[in-house]
Amino acid sequence: VFSNNDEGLINKKLPKELLLRIFSFLDIVTLCRCAQISKAWNILALDGSNWQRIDLFNFQTDVEGRVVENISKRCGGFLRKLSLRGCIGVGDSSLKTFAQNCRNIEHLNLNGCTKITDSTCYSLSRFCAKLKHLDLTSCVSITNSSLKGISEGCRNLEYLNLSWCDQITKDGIEALVRGCRGLKALLLRGCTQLEDEALKHIQNYCHELVSLNLQSCPRITDEGVVQICRGCPRLQALCLSGCSNLTDTSLTALALNCPRLQILEAARCSHLTDAGFTLLARNCHDLEKMDLEECVLITDSTLIQLSIHCPNLQALSLSHCELITDDGILHLSNSTCGHERLQVLELDNCLLITDVALEHLEHCRGLERLELYDCQQVTRAGIKRMRAQLPHVKVHAYFAPVTPPTAVGGSGHRLCRCCVIL
Repeated sequence: VFSNNDEGLINKKLPKELLLRIFSFLDIVTLCRCAQISKAWNILALDGSNWQRIDLFNFQTDVEGRVVENISKRCGGFLRKLSLRGCIGVGDSSLKTFAQNCRNIEHLNLNGCTKITDSTCYSLSRFCAKLKHLDLTSCVSITNSSLKGISEGCRNLEYLNLSWCDQITKDGIEALVRGCRGLKALLLRGCTQLEDEALKHIQNYCHELVSLNLQSCPRITDEGVVQICRGCPRLQALCLSGCSNLTDTSLTALALNCPRLQILEAARCSHLTDAGFTLLARNCHDLEKMDLEECVLITDSTLIQLSIHCPNLQALSLSHCELITDDGILHLSNSTCGHERLQVLELDNCLLITDVALEHLEHCRGLERLELYDCQQVTRAGIKRMRAQLPHVKVHAYFAPVTPPTAVGGSGHRLCRCCVIL
């Protein structure tokens, strides 16, 4: 391997196998630099065994199809993980060459590769049977035909992200889950054509499902969520944000069927009430993260139940929950989760929150971030006092300088807002 021009000390002292091992810890940029040192290092740096995991996101504007083809020929069967996130210049032809050369690929990220079509999924189905993780976010030309192909050739798939692939319908989901019954995570954000029948197919075939994202799927109703809960008892993460038709019936189904639930995102589900969250808290004690933004009907009662029954709660968003008061924050702060776990609390537009709530939050020693935008009764002085006790916490707030009234004798003040990050 080493020519007369490569007789550097390191080449003499270390065997090729050890040098290869050292090179295996280097990133792409460093490997390319090493390849320019000498002929021997070029061979070592470009050895396929060093290119098992490649992320080209930082080079996305420069990555064209031929780059992917060259990488696939160089790496061959060694490549296990490739991220082409944001590489909008890569199309079907290059990915067909990639699939033919890299048949051991397990993790493939094509997020934002907007040129690709069903043809790419056909290639993956034909050549990449070991694929476990596939991200097709914003690949807007993908249709139900892609899901049929994936189900036939990629039966080991565990993670699939189809967010914003808005041509997908219940027929595509049915084809997918019939073949990929080992799915553990399925992300369907912005798949606006999906209805409850799609969730029925998931219920029938995906009993191992742990994570499901249905954000901004406006046609989903309680009926679909109930089906998912009954068929997927191992569910740990569920996003229903923007599914505005949901009621407490969905929360009841979660409470009775999914005791392992850790993450619930239900932002803009404005029909949910204290009754539903009470039942959820009493049955799902492992909850760690909850996004309840714009759940406008909930009150301090929900916070009291979470404080009692959910000791692992780490992140809670209550933005635009305008019925929340200082008393609810008191119960949260004095609970086990408040003392030991709580890291993020979002209270934007909670108009009844005052400086008293900040005094209560001084007991939350692990608090890292607090959002207070448009909490008009919170003052700069109150934040300053809290930060004296919690100097590490990042507080984001709006303050409204008072400006002169528009008319003589006017009784109210006009408020002009500026963003201050403390």
